[in-house]
Amino acid sequence: MLIRSATPADIPAMMRLVNHSGTAAHWSREQYERVFGGDSPRRVALVIEEGTALQGFLVAHEVAGEWEIENVAVAGAARRRGLGTRLLGEFLARVRAEGGRTVFLEVRESNRAARLLYEKWAFIENGRRISYYAQPQEDAIVYRLSFT
Repeated sequence: MLIRSATPADIPAMMRLVNHSGTAAHWSREQYERVFGGDSPRRVALVIEEGTALQGFLVAHEVAGEWEIENVAVAGAARRRGLGTRLLGEFLARVRAEGGRTVFLEVRESNRAARLLYEKWAFIENGRRISYYAQPQEDAIVYRLSFT
């Protein structure tokens, strides 16, 4: 198992993962390319590989010491094996090492597995965005983690 920074060469595999995920944000190729474009805001993209296969990824952006997790996906066959936990742990360790203060994210209210993962890492519910998601329409739960 290897966690590393993503590269533009990973975009096709990241898009394939998302196409099989009902909960990850379905971005266009151009949105993924912007992750690697060097424009503001600053972004971090991590991938987790098993052998030569990309099994998951996490993308986040930073503004003034505050981070927002934008997209996370783990391959269906790789779920429930701790890969999401490892990706999130690596990301949080990097944020903390760089002096980041806060991490935010939103998640579908019905995505219980993701909500349990974030709560395990001490994220707290910080708000709700009514009807934030479409297809199906659903509220987003906003989570926040502050480093002391």
